[in-house]
Amino acid sequence: MSSKKLFLLDAMALIYRAHFAFSKNPRVNSKGMSTGAVLGFTNTLWDIIKREQPTHIAVAFDTPKPTFRHVQFPEYKAQREAQPEDITVAIPYVKKMVKAFNIQLLEMDGFEADDVIGTIAKRCPSEGFEVFMMTPDKDYGQLVDEHIFLYKPAFMGNSFEVMGIPEILKKWDIERIDQVVDMLGMQGDAVDNIPGIPGIGPKTAAKLLHQFGSVEGVIENSDKLKGKQKERVEENAEQAILSKELARIKTDVPIECEVERMTYNGFDEAALKELFEELEFRTLGKRILGEELKKKTKAAPKKPAQGQQMSLFGAQPAAAATAEVEEEEEQVPATHLTIDLHPHDYRAVTTAEERKRLIHFLSLQKEFCFDTETTGVDPFEAELVGMSFGWKKGEAFYVPVPADEAGAKAIVAEFAEVFANPATMKIAQNIKYDMIVLENYGVKVKGKLFDTMLAHYLLEPDKRHNMDVLADTYLNYTPVSIETLIGKKGKKQGSMRDVDLALITEYASEDADITFQLKEELEPLLKKEAKLQELFSDVECELVPVLAAIERNGVKIDTEALKIFSDELQVSISELEKSIYQEAGTEFNINSPKQMGEVLFDKIKLVDKPKKTKTGQYATGEEILVNLASEHKIVENILEYRQLQKLKSTYVDALPELISPKDNLIHTSYNQAVAATGRLSSTNPNLQNIPIRTDKGREIRKAFVPRNNDYVIMAADYSQVELRIMASFSKDEVMIDAFRQGRDIHATTAAKIYNVPLEEVDGDMRRKAKTANFGIIYGISAFGLSQRLNIPRKEAAEIIDAYFNEFPSIKAYMDEIVNFARENEYVETILGRRRYLRDINSRNANMRGFAERNAINAPIQGSAADVIKMAMIKIQNWMVKEGLKSKMIMQVHDELVFDVYKSELELLKSKVTELMENAVELEVPLMVEAGVGETWLEAH
Repeated sequence: MSSKKLFLLDAMALIYRAHFAFSKNPRVNSKGMSTGAVLGFTNTLWDIIKREQPTHIAVAFDTPKPTFRHVQFPEYKAQREAQPEDITVAIPYVKKMVKAFNIQLLEMDGFEADDVIGTIAKRCPSEGFEVFMMTPDKDYGQLVDEHIFLYKPAFMGNSFEVMGIPEILKKWDIERIDQVVDMLGMQGDAVDNIPGIPGIGPKTAAKLLHQFGSVEGVIENSDKLKGKQKERVEENAEQAILSKELARIKTDVPIECEVERMTYNGFDEAALKELFEELEFRTLGKRILGEELKKKTKAAPKKPAQGQQMSLFGAQPAAAATAEVEEEEEQVPATHLTIDLHPHDYRAVTTAEERKRLIHFLSLQKEFCFDTETTGVDPFEAELVGMSFGWKKGEAFYVPVPADEAGAKAIVAEFAEVFANPATMKIAQNIKYDMIVLENYGVKVKGKLFDTMLAHYLLEPDKRHNMDVLADTYLNYTPVSIETLIGKKGKKQGSMRDVDLALITEYASEDADITFQLKEELEPLLKKEAKLQELFSDVECELVPVLAAIERNGVKIDTEALKIFSDELQVSISELEKSIYQEAGTEFNINSPKQMGEVLFDKIKLVDKPKKTKTGQYATGEEILVNLASEHKIVENILEYRQLQKLKSTYVDALPELISPKDNLIHTSYNQAVAATGRLSSTNPNLQNIPIRTDKGREIRKAFVPRNNDYVIMAADYSQVELRIMASFSKDEVMIDAFRQGRDIHATTAAKIYNVPLEEVDGDMRRKAKTANFGIIYGISAFGLSQRLNIPRKEAAEIIDAYFNEFPSIKAYMDEIVNFARENEYVETILGRRRYLRDINSRNANMRGFAERNAINAPIQGSAADVIKMAMIKIQNWMVKEGLKSKMIMQVHDELVFDVYKSELELLKSKVTELMENAVELEVPLMVEAGVGETWLEAH
């Protein structure tokens, strides 16, 4: 291979790839600029320079002007969505970055980067170059030859891939490289809106090319084809030829090919430093502008000499072993570190003596990280396979436990004292899961907690919080995938119980090590904001054992009542089905949106111009049907049919399946780090979505009953908590006075809006005022209010205008909070919970409007979450202190539900109300309504 290596980078393909890689975990600097696309591109560029050491390099850009393809085919790329705003902002910075690296920048109006790269690639091999076209775009395969290669960059943990002639032929299942354009000509390209021949996909296209050699050959031999395939080829022959030409990359672009200007002689340090400072690429800047980075070799963990115990237990301290590795090994410039590139010392602890020493070392620590390995994701049903521990970077220990319950409990019990030590902070990722698992084995986790998932949730509430994402973001690290140990999700997935000890030791120890490192990264970020640190330690982490207790307490379900209700629902569903068929004049699959659309819009013709989905079929979603319910009885019946079907399948028939065989109770799972507002969500079952607005929906609550005859259900519910928070935030005197005097807030609002005495407010006025009250919290528009109340938009606008005229301080508060958000790009709750609103200053009106509505709602809804979380912590701590038999069993929206031991009822009712009403201080009193009954429905 030639020593002259030319790398040609497709800038836009790499920028888009970087943008989407960071889309779920965006990088934003202190000025609010989204920098993910620039960071990703720069990482890729530097990775190539260091790994491949090109002698020559250039980066090609598209220009905004139309190309010759747009002239040939105006629909070319017409269906593409508008370029994301973040990419538009990124492009000039990427160009600056390329220039700061002293790399040749290529672009030419009327041609795409593909054509520019194709032209230069084909010219340079004659000058003795090996050319690498760096892009994720498969179409470049048509340019590959003996000296030109497609270089696909590393992505999402996958390594880079270099594709020559054999690899391209195999990938496309073709015989000649030039057949790549024939493939594209027949199958088309949805991304670029190249039509191809409808109905012909990759396999069919490859088969036809094996038979006839080219698109032209297929067309000439169409008489040898049969049926639909013959028709499609003949009908779309001209389109196929055009598609082939559109897909062909030009190699004769009139661009100067001055190879000497593409020579890479290093970057402009001053220009790069200035750019890194502006973009706030501190880590990347240190990596590139710091000490010269050398090539890294794989770091093998130090093994003790024969006869020596592991470093923890004897001769050499583990930290020293790790330090030696770090001193001997060179720093790595990899895009992603992995377990193979990360110096580490992970050990299995398999004997009683080794466990005793590990426990001794754990007892000496101010903090340690731990993780559990189990046979499943349900903490109540899963069996413990092992535990891992760590308290130093690069060092961790794995303790396997046997499958038999008695043996496992005996080993876990050895660690009971260190887990219960109140002086030691326990660190974990999603620590609630581990706490529940350990309690199954008789061990409680006590003392201060640090949950890395919750820490990141407070720092970046809108992003993902799983360990892999955090490791990538903060440590530049890709952990071992569980699928490499037990296979992909599904019926064939194996069990951690069957994994080889050496493999599970590496996997489990890595979890503890990386989580410990994440704590070291996240803790300083929390401490920068005193309110966030307090919210984290005093609320979110304190709530973890409360939620673990609620989940463990479980809920009793009356399965017989659900069975009777299921039968009743089936009768109603069958009757509705008959009515729908009768009104349609035909039988059809009511659960098929396609068939339903044809009945409603082709047969019955409900509207002249019905909406369609992207796939071309009629839209029959709930929003569409609700607006058509008054047009025809069939729509009303379809909506009710859907509602009853969902009720039956999602709750009535599903709840009994969730009952644990261990105690015949349902154990839901509460999620602290899902809703960006701070609200809790729940799964298996989703208690938050159990219907309450319809009679049949409420029936489900009848099935939630006390655990036995010694208990009764009590439900304590905050009354209008969000409105009270709004009144408190806005300091509106009328609202504050109404709440303090205990007046009906909706009637008071109606009296003000309609300018009538309180006693003259009728039901319709109150209903509209109530909708306005709650709608205003969500930044409702006149259109939205008109839809909710089914009134003309003009009347809705008048109600909103009257509302703000009568409650000017609420309007002032809303304006003030939106202005605060524009300045700071976040809003806060009572306890300092933040909701980041990075689109608040967007040039896109829809995105900006959505952010403005969130600016109004997030502090209120988030503060309501703060309130009930504080109440839960206080109540649970009090119940534990008093040694009560009663149990908190559910949290749903603004309501707490208890299984109350009958002799404790009056005490609990009084104290729970008191603690809930005094959870936080507001300008207005918090009010709680507590009810008691033999079912949740009776108590609610």
